[in-house]
Amino acid sequence: MRDWQVKRRERTRHLIELGGLVVKAGLVDLTDDDRATLYGAFLTVADRLRGEERANALALWKRKGKRAFEAEQGSG
Repeated sequence: MRDWQVKRRERTRHLIELGGLVVKAGLVDLTDDDRATLYGAFLTVADRLRGEERANALALWKRKGKRAFEAEQGSG
């Protein structure tokens, strides 16, 4: 397999996994699959990460995400 094919497959897998997180978080259902709303929410998160509260936001979200993954593993 050519190098560009491997990289393309890796990128595709990465994008699919990220989309899965959007679904797993319930955002698709909560926004009625409205792409503009989802994009706006992501832009809001990005703005926060560019601000002074970056470190606090990252720590909070990481902790919350880890707990959710752990709870999911324990129940499934």
